[in-house]
Amino acid sequence: MYVKFLFIVILNATIVMLTSYGNHNTDDTAKSIIDKKEFAVLELFTSEGCSSCPPADELMAKIQNEYKDQPVYLLAFHVDYWDRLGWKDVFSNADYSNRQREYGDRLSGGTLYTPQLVVNGKYEFVGSDEFKVRKAISKALATEHSTTLTIQSKQQDDKLILNYQVSKASKESRILVAVIQKSATTKVERGENSGHLLSHVQIVRKLHSEAVTKGGEGTTGLRLPREFNSTDWEVIAMIQDLNSGEILTATRVNYNKL
Repeated sequence: MYVKFLFIVILNATIVMLTSYGNHNTDDTAKSIIDKKEFAVLELFTSEGCSSCPPADELMAKIQNEYKDQPVYLLAFHVDYWDRLGWKDVFSNADYSNRQREYGDRLSGGTLYTPQLVVNGKYEFVGSDEFKVRKAISKALATEHSTTLTIQSKQQDDKLILNYQVSKASKESRILVAVIQKSATTKVERGENSGHLLSHVQIVRKLHSEAVTKGGEGTTGLRLPREFNSTDWEVIAMIQDLNSGEILTATRVNYNKL
């Protein structure tokens, strides 16, 4: 009788422990999903005048399609230093070349080349190297970040107004707002890619940057390109540490037209 009673007590205790353990794991899993803040920002420095760049552009299109529902943000910066070599890239901008130089000073000993890919402002390599690109994305999506960025925005005529709240950012942080054309094609008539029809994705057409306000809350605004529309374009906002160059967080901007 005693043995039977003891067996029942032990069995009940075991059931309670297993039930509690299962509930504990469920709660932790839900909390980790809510709390995790992983992302990958891929900045491709490219040019229509560079014969090595089309494979990197094609890889970005592939990545864009595969990760469209995940926090993977692609930005293609067309640099201007190839423009003097036979073909002027219609998307090129000297500011993007300067941005690449800043990364070059930090990450590649001042060396500039295309196609160069920078991930989260921390790692750089050849943008057409699919193995390294995928490895970097996996690493970025497995890394949690404490900085958060919340944005409320609205479009009024040709201006986009953004109210932002940033938490746990570094003292030297900047908010960057990139206006991006999702795709385009160009028939190149001269230079290294002469005769080729090039396809591009995630072309940065404007990059606005300003210091994050001391309290972490502020308002900023920028004028949108004339051809901007909500179907073929998107806006990505990022917080970047000015000293290290690291991207601390990023998000797509949702907006309503007034």
